[in-house]
Amino acid sequence: MNLSRRQFLHTSAALSAAAAAGGLTLPGSVRAAQATTVQYGGSAWLGHYPAYLAMKSGALGAAGIEQSWQSFGTSSARMSAVLSGRIDIACTGIVSALALMARGSKHFSIVAVPESFGKVEGLFARDGVNSLQDLKGKKLGVTFASSAHLLVLDLLGSAGLSNDVTVLNVPAPEIPGAIQSGQIDAAAAWTPQFNRIRAMTGMKLLADDTQFSLYRKYNVTPGPDVLIVRNAWAEKNGDAVRKYLKVYFDACQTLRDKPDEAARPLIGLTGMSVPDQIETIRGAEWYSLAQQTPLLKSPGSYVDGLQRLADMLVTYKQIDKAPAVRQWINASYL
Repeated sequence: MNLSRRQFLHTSAALSAAAAAGGLTLPGSVRAAQATTVQYGGSAWLGHYPAYLAMKSGALGAAGIEQSWQSFGTSSARMSAVLSGRIDIACTGIVSALALMARGSKHFSIVAVPESFGKVEGLFARDGVNSLQDLKGKKLGVTFASSAHLLVLDLLGSAGLSNDVTVLNVPAPEIPGAIQSGQIDAAAAWTPQFNRIRAMTGMKLLADDTQFSLYRKYNVTPGPDVLIVRNAWAEKNGDAVRKYLKVYFDACQTLRDKPDEAARPLIGLTGMSVPDQIETIRGAEWYSLAQQTPLLKSPGSYVDGLQRLADMLVTYKQIDKAPAVRQWINASYL
């Protein structure tokens, strides 16, 4: 049977109304038309676990959200995709977000904080290097403009070694190989490279993010993860953002309360062994939806910590000026 455009629209509306009243099950094509598509920017980093788990479990689909996963090697590449409109929602290390804030970009807002990682990013060294002071005259590899880079700058500065260690820019995936080949004597990295370096013979963990100078007072790591939305998309899809956050933090609860259950689907993303995956999940403090409003309160301890972090980035010449972080926070979707 051939339908005119008007007849088709009338029939689809009638089917939707009947389904909403519980009278029938919608055909798959109609259900798909009603779903909101979210372009998500991810990677194998643990900050993306909730989004990946919510997608693989079918929870996002059940909430009427179809998530399209796009992988990026760096937070800066991910944020560039947000600016170009290719990404709607993403978890990102705040260092790359702060760099754009410092330039005045208003394309995105911080809407949530998924977790606090302190024990799955750190500084490793070969046998014979037993303290930060032993790094003097050594070569240290780290990915520049990353949270691990800021950890290195902070640790070396506190130890008075800022000019005594050769710090080399090494892309995160290449760091384990650079250590094995002897190109570097020490390295700072985050999971999954963190786990791979730790498993190498003769490597010692000198410090993790819990030794970062802002951690004890503010619980802020060198590059805390934040969940951001592209403003132009969110303003048109506010209900979808709220639904997304509900499902997202249900996944955070699973990660917190049932790490063994959460680990297996995540292996497809990270390539870790089951024990390493479980340990990595347990190494983060997974926040709840109820914790978001206190975290994003301004003034408030956490937001104050983020502002101090922005100031520190200026000190270490990572950005030119410190933006007013609170201006990029939007808690209205919680």
